[in-house]
Amino acid sequence: MLELPIHKPIRLEQFNYLGQKQYFVTIYCFERHAVFLDARLSVRVLNLLRSESAANSFGMHAYCLMPDHLHFLVEGVEPASDLRHLVKSFKIKSSRQYSGQSGGILWQKRFYDHILRGSDSMEAVAWYIWLNPVRKGLVSKPDGYPYVGSCTGKVMPSEWNAPEWCPPWKKRRGPDL
Repeated sequence: MLELPIHKPIRLEQFNYLGQKQYFVTIYCFERHAVFLDARLSVRVLNLLRSESAANSFGMHAYCLMPDHLHFLVEGVEPASDLRHLVKSFKIKSSRQYSGQSGGILWQKRFYDHILRGSDSMEAVAWYIWLNPVRKGLVSKPDGYPYVGSCTGKVMPSEWNAPEWCPPWKKRRGPDL
């Protein structure tokens, strides 16, 4: 009999996802399909992300919708702001819309998060998100990509003074890595 792998929980305790904290979130499309090459779908998903963020008491500081995944940086604005509820609500609603039109599955089951700490610069994380299409060679400047932005008045500067930031899971551990 085939045994299914047992997945280690990747979530922290619930209290880590409540309140006025800042989170960097990544959600991948099912099997990394490039479904967001469709401009109408991309606009609908981003509109839903913005409305769900506001409805769940989160400020959306930065977002980038790539062809096969979504990055965003949010901050809880109320003590009751709940990141897990925001992501669940957004994924359910966007999946239902997508499935109703295509019959397919939109998102992978899990999502990845990084809770920003004192040593993390929110501006550097935002730039990391905004520069994603540049790193992937889709555009030469982030303002040339239609699916990046901010909903909190944090405007992408036209200058290339982006602070350096690398996600903790990608940081180099030594000269040979």
